[in-house]
Amino acid sequence: MKKFLFTTLMSNDLGLLTRSLPIARELRDRGHQIAFCNPAKAPSKLISDAGFDNLHPKWPFLDIVSGDRSLASFCRFFYRSKHLKRDLGLLVSLPRHLTRFGTAEAWNIDHSMYMVGMGIEKNARAHVDTLMELISEYEPDAVVDFCSPSACIAARASHKPLITVIQADFHPQSRGFIWWKEPPPDLPTPVPAINTILAELQLNPISKTEELLIGDKTLVVGMPETDPLPDTANVTYIGPILWQRADEKLPDWVANLSKMKPVIWLYPGNPQYLAGSRTPVDSAVVTYACIEALKDEDVQVVLSTGHHSLPKDALPLPSNFRHASFVPGLAMAERSDLLIHHGGYGSCQTGLFTGTPALVIPTYSERESNARRVAAVGAGDFVLPTADDASGRKKHVQAAEVRDKVNLILSDSSFTENAKRIGEKLRSYGGASYAASLIEDCV
Repeated sequence: MKKFLFTTLMSNDLGLLTRSLPIARELRDRGHQIAFCNPAKAPSKLISDAGFDNLHPKWPFLDIVSGDRSLASFCRFFYRSKHLKRDLGLLVSLPRHLTRFGTAEAWNIDHSMYMVGMGIEKNARAHVDTLMELISEYEPDAVVDFCSPSACIAARASHKPLITVIQADFHPQSRGFIWWKEPPPDLPTPVPAINTILAELQLNPISKTEELLIGDKTLVVGMPETDPLPDTANVTYIGPILWQRADEKLPDWVANLSKMKPVIWLYPGNPQYLAGSRTPVDSAVVTYACIEALKDEDVQVVLSTGHHSLPKDALPLPSNFRHASFVPGLAMAERSDLLIHHGGYGSCQTGLFTGTPALVIPTYSERESNARRVAAVGAGDFVLPTADDASGRKKHVQAAEVRDKVNLILSDSSFTENAKRIGEKLRSYGGASYAASLIEDCV
């Protein structure tokens, strides 16, 4: 038996967790010990429901920045902080940084990590130090990471084998998220701050953050047709990695929906990532646009929010909408005639895997990249939100455009045919079982 620590970027959404849990389950079924590390509220619930340990880092500031804004979280912060002056400074400066530099146009991982605060040296150092302490206490045989540069640094500094599971757009040889345009020459980067920390840990410097996400073994989700990389990229494609508990079933009211009307599954993602302030990646705009577009249409809409609360100003819902905090994704996609979502990679792969076409309303550039990939293989279409200002924090979507494209996809069978064709190819890859074998081979 081996011990594995599964790490992810600590954000309060489910995308990376639904990618990591199937691999963790496969390894657990083979007799290995697995622990996760994500203190955010929604991921914590999913990890707990799946029966895995979730090791909370001992830096209480992480609870707050990853989505827990409860009074208890702030109390833990003040009573448990070992470096209160530093942490108070970050508590004040990091939200200001996010508000100032946040934009829906994140060009690549390097640019994204700068925007979420990794360019602040004391913030990046605290993340790495905290994860190194956790690795030292848990003593895993290997770290399996899903897009956490800090965890990748901590694993290398702790001399642990590192297996990374990434999207093709995360690879240093990719064109990043906005691959259909040339990037500007002066994008801000966290590399100077990161290289200072790497030098302190006697690790090699980097030229861009993506290099940190290349492990001793690098696995790429999807397949070359949906997630292209140059032939020189030293990676292994593992196909779709999608999560659903074996005992999960759709609610009875979903199973009993009329078969005479189309069923649309609407999954907008996290409506608001930063309490008290809008960010460019918030997905409430997806909910509002779809309510306006579909309230009078002859369709049945199942709206799920991934363990997040439904925005109060979206209530009351139209009579043809039903809300559930969470539904099992694969089962819901199979029951649906159309998916509408925010463009998360897992949502895109779910639709392709089940052969269900999608209308994507991407809330920032990584999600727009995913949407364009789905449209490129003919398995759906997308509607781009329009920003009201340069920050991208205020957006709107034309309800008429959503309505027209919903009707087009439902009436044109080629979208479903293409989704089923891609799904058959994706299922020919090894998925979680293949990934687990590759991880075992690295230890």
